Amino acid sequence: MLVQLQIHNLAVVSGMALELLGGLTALTGETGAGKSILIDALGLALGEKADNSLIRSGADRAEVTAQFDINTTPEAGHWLRQNDLDEGDECILRRSLNREGRSRCYINGRSVPMQQLQELGDLLVEIHGQHAHQSLLKANHQRRLLDAYAGHTELSHQLALQYKSYQKDLKRLQLLTAETEERASRLDLLRYQAEELAALDVSADELATIEKEHTRLSHLEQIRTSCNEILTGLDGEQHSLRSQLSRSLELVREMEQLDGSLKDPREMIDSALIQVDEALAFLRNYLNDIALDPSGLQQLEERLGLLHDASRKYRVKPLQLPEKLQQIQSEISTLEGADETLSELTNQVEAGHAAYLKLGEQLSKKRRTSAKRLSRVISEAMQTLGMPGGKFNVLLTPLEALEAGANGLEQVDFQVSANPGLPLDLLSKVASGGELSRISLAIQVATIECGTTPTLIFDEVDVGIGGGVAEIVGQMLRKLSSNRQILCVTHLPQVAAQAMHHFQVQKTTQQKSTSTDIARLDEDQRIQEIARMLGGITITEQTLAHAQEMVTLAADA
Repeated sequence: MLVQLQIHNLAVVSGMALELLGGLTALTGETGAGKSILIDALGLALGEKADNSLIRSGADRAEVTAQFDINTTPEAGHWLRQNDLDEGDECILRRSLNREGRSRCYINGRSVPMQQLQELGDLLVEIHGQHAHQSLLKANHQRRLLDAYAGHTELSHQLALQYKSYQKDLKRLQLLTAETEERASRLDLLRYQAEELAALDVSADELATIEKEHTRLSHLEQIRTSCNEILTGLDGEQHSLRSQLSRSLELVREMEQLDGSLKDPREMIDSALIQVDEALAFLRNYLNDIALDPSGLQQLEERLGLLHDASRKYRVKPLQLPEKLQQIQSEISTLEGADETLSELTNQVEAGHAAYLKLGEQLSKKRRTSAKRLSRVISEAMQTLGMPGGKFNVLLTPLEALEAGANGLEQVDFQVSANPGLPLDLLSKVASGGELSRISLAIQVATIECGTTPTLIFDEVDVGIGGGVAEIVGQMLRKLSSNRQILCVTHLPQVAAQAMHHFQVQKTTQQKSTSTDIARLDEDQRIQEIARMLGGITITEQTLAHAQEMVTLAADA
């Protein structure tokens, strides 16, 4: 639900902040006062196209901010979470225009592309008006409305999933069939590669072992030299480390006899001498065991060469050669079993298509029944909305086998004949702006329980009507607002009287500046405004009494 709309330097509005409530809200004012500014501003916040000509004269930038409570709009909440824009139960859309022609869009304070603003806007607000983008004219929206009205949205969802599964299997089948001719040559190549890699007999840890041994063998002379140098330093000269430790141990033992507190350093030197002796023993044994092995080094180098050549040939790292062999063997198994797989997949595709057709026929039957019912209900509503003799029809056109898809076996189109004697034609072709708004109203009332958009806006839905028809339009809007937020721009008192909340648009001119303001009316102000709408310039006591009576009757209905 829209809870606040802030407008800054847009057209004739210098600045305003509107607090909005649920139920039905009427927006009225003199002709030319700018009653549609609210809809225009909200359209900007929802991602409609705009240019810098909308920026108020003398200003460099215009901005519109719309705040929504999405607590009862799970679809919007889900969209926000999917796009990492979630901020709890609150959602703020902001749009700014500047003189340089750039437009910036924000959702919950984060900059977003225009497309995202439009996607979210479609979930929050639906605008019905003569010059607004209207989802009712879209074939997909018409189909969803019919399915929602009949209560088989879940069946249509199952059909879409089944079609997707069937198409996936069909593509696999087509690919496998197309590869049949290439399979033999591909198998020959794969078998050769598998034999070559198998003969190489590479293990996962072999390369690390070979490289370690190669490093050792190629540096044996360096190791031998270093080992001899260490042995000489430890125990090869008169002043070697071992001889110095031995002398130090003798001295500290003598000192310990004189002072028992020297026990710890004596033990430390003793331990150091023991470790030196152990190191000497290990190094002497190691030096005796190592021997230069040119042939072994050459074998390792040849083996490393083979592994690196194979890795370059198969475009993988040497460590990945065993994995490459497994991939080749797996593909061989797949291709060798292709005939069996092809047969199984053919049966699977046929079964999937049959399941799709079964669901499609079930949905088609339900659609035919619900289409007749919805056509009758909306046609009856048209008679009371200033279109006597008008007809509405939901046309179901069977699709060719190749055209049928995830949406079913038929095309869904809304047809209308707004005047008696005229043939039915597509809604988008024959309905005028005012007629389309009233037909939209009839559809919304008929499908009130299945709609999900929380805020509906009707811009001049009462064009071309008056009297009793106008009162019926108002009653329909009030009924529709029982579980939606409805904003209605109107010039008819019969419609305004049905509203729970009332805003008045006023245009003021001061010197060379013109501005539009929108103010919420209290009860007395509201009676005055409806009386103005009834009586024009001169407002009599009788007109005021009539206005009061209309408001009272609407509230008591």
